[in-house]
Amino acid sequence: MKDLTFGQYLPYDSFIHKSDPRTKLLLTLGLIVTAFVSFNFYSLGLVIVFTIMAMIVSKVPISFYLRSLKSIWFFVLLTAVLNVIYIKGDNLLFSFWIIKVYAEGIEKAIFIAIRIALLIFISSMLTYTTAPTALTDAIERLLSPLMKIGIDTHMFAMMMTIAIRFIPTLIEETNKIMSAQKARGANMDSGSLLSRVKAIIPILIPLLISSVRRAKELADAMECRCYHGGKGRTRMNSLKASWRDAVCTLSAGLLLAGVILLNVFL
Repeated sequence: MKDLTFGQYLPYDSFIHKSDPRTKLLLTLGLIVTAFVSFNFYSLGLVIVFTIMAMIVSKVPISFYLRSLKSIWFFVLLTAVLNVIYIKGDNLLFSFWIIKVYAEGIEKAIFIAIRIALLIFISSMLTYTTAPTALTDAIERLLSPLMKIGIDTHMFAMMMTIAIRFIPTLIEETNKIMSAQKARGANMDSGSLLSRVKAIIPILIPLLISSVRRAKELADAMECRCYHGGKGRTRMNSLKASWRDAVCTLSAGLLLAGVILLNVFL
């Protein structure tokens, strides 16, 4: 759990950090869609090159991105294994009992694993380079047209941002509870699967109580500061698009055009 870095903001001075959070949020969604519409290794390779370049420009250490991927390695491995087992094709490599492995299955498994890794890197880049308050403003501004039909977009954006912001805090709290339980003699690293599941209960209950207490303290702090939502609320920093956003948008547009051309001609 200590390797889960999603939700952390790393205040580096980079080109991406200085870009408008609205642009970063839209381009993140665009990159995710682009990764999904890449149907061959050529177009997916173009997305990989673009993502690596963006990671370098963000100045966030590559180790942070790898740590975010490390936390879901089991899911990636499980997805790859299922594709190897269930994808059929014409080129049979070997068979064992009722399991038949085809070259197409291995190719599909590698393709899906790379795509999942790209999704983690792209989404992590957004939280690494965007402060929670800026992300809240970006979500609220982008959803502001929904206010005309009675939807409180400010509260929606605030809830999403607080949830993302408290992921690292909850992980840190979980590690503290686990250390405290181990100091009292709890065995969480060995034994059968059933015993390990039972060992989780003394962790979940204090974590739930701590989360409720922390939520109440946050609500009380917001109430003491006379916070009543977004109606009539002014902002310290006004969001303004700049030439950086134009460069990012143009780069993303060229990437999407390249992916479409590679899908069509290759």
